[in-house]
Amino acid sequence: MKILFAPISIGAGLLAGFVAQKIFERLWAVVDDEEPPEPDNREAPVVKLLVALAIEGAVFRLVKGLTDRGARKGFAALTGAWPGDDPAREDA
Repeated sequence: MKILFAPISIGAGLLAGFVAQKIFERLWAVVDDEEPPEPDNREAPVVKLLVALAIEGAVFRLVKGLTDRGARKGFAALTGAWPGDDPAREDA
């Protein structure tokens, strides 16, 4: 089942990255009028960089986790098999 789920997982991951980037851009616009600082920018204030990275990391993890979970639930609904670790099967 993992082989069948791999393309779905990759597609969902790409979609999640795109959606997370758009959400981060909108959230950052509320925080600051300027573009978020990049770590390689020597002039970027550390506090501003920390805030940008924390928001970006939280958004990406949240969106990716929810997307992955949804893809797995959809796959399981279609195939009847959960792609990944299934504690219910291990207890049996």
